[in-house]
Amino acid sequence: METLARCPCQGLHLFPVFAVVQYKSHMVIYHENKNMKIHIHNTRLLFPLLLCIVACMCVACSGSSPTITAPKSTPIATQAVTAQQVLTAPITYVALGASDAVGVGSNQPGSQGYVPLLAARLQKGSHLINLGVSGIRLHEALMQELPLALNTAPNLITIWLVTNDFVGGVQYNAYMKDLDSLLHQLRTGTKARIVIANLPDLTRLPLFARQSAARKATMVAQIQRWNTAIATIATHYNVTLVDLFNHQSQLTAHPEYISGDGFHPSAAGYVQLSNYFWDAIKA
Repeated sequence: METLARCPCQGLHLFPVFAVVQYKSHMVIYHENKNMKIHIHNTRLLFPLLLCIVACMCVACSGSSPTITAPKSTPIATQAVTAQQVLTAPITYVALGASDAVGVGSNQPGSQGYVPLLAARLQKGSHLINLGVSGIRLHEALMQELPLALNTAPNLITIWLVTNDFVGGVQYNAYMKDLDSLLHQLRTGTKARIVIANLPDLTRLPLFARQSAARKATMVAQIQRWNTAIATIATHYNVTLVDLFNHQSQLTAHPEYISGDGFHPSAAGYVQLSNYFWDAIKA
């Protein structure tokens, strides 16, 4: 599996870069916000990619900036890339997410997170572009992750960008508006097969163990409300849903699936999460 970033100059969306660090075996490009890092392990790509970055920075200085397209109400009922194509040919896989996408909670995030585990199942010659940023919320991801995803010609996109918003007190209507915008732009701007996960039962996590029964009941009701809307929007854009709540919330119900911080998945939890995503990708 080869991890790379495609040239951002191929579209109208630009991503600001503030540092490029060269190591012996790879290079790391740092995004100006949230320290987003893109790891480049194919050294043949380093020079052309640097040229692209310089060109994009010059365009950015002229006043160009990423834009968010207003969501449309007309359902889009096709996924150009089929499950069969994902399973049988080399593809470009883009992961949008937060700390879970980068494997926080596991012993070896670079290999034990659900994103690299999914990538390992793809055909030889496939490329992984993991855009996950720890702590990010969906509204930020629209500016920090989405523009790059739109410029990589992905065949497969996975999304898990909801837990930080829910726990962080983001308003329901604001989140759903941003989700509609995200899926609209991904569906109209790519031909990818898109898979998105919802909220598991967070009340089963040790982090929330001390909350009262009444508070937990209220929280579960809100989780179900959010999940209902996520499912509706996903269906609208023909995006495949990974329903973590209706999997008996195994991801949060089993202690061995939860890391020592009481919130993120453990290595075993990421294996289970990758299985859920893989089943949805194949469906």
